[in-house]
Amino acid sequence: MNKTDLVNEIAAKASLNKVDAKKALDAVLESIAQALANDDKVQLIGFGTFAMVEKPERTGLNPRTKEKIVIPARKVVKFKAADSLGK
Repeated sequence: MNKTDLVNEIAAKASLNKVDAKKALDAVLESIAQALANDDKVQLIGFGTFAMVEKPERTGLNPRTKEKIVIPARKVVKFKAADSLGK
């Protein structure tokens, strides 16, 4: 399912037109992104939790040259699905 499909589903299930459904989806995604940028955790009961985590610096291997390289530390988004999500 892509974003257009999701907008169509939201419009159908919430009795909204597609323009309003897209605005609602964009607002939700923007709010989640902003919270994560502020290092906040976003917990949606029954769906899952989004959180920023620090990945430490590590040594990697360039597959082409077999040369060792340093992969810098970075922040990544982690999603943990709620137990009830897959049921």
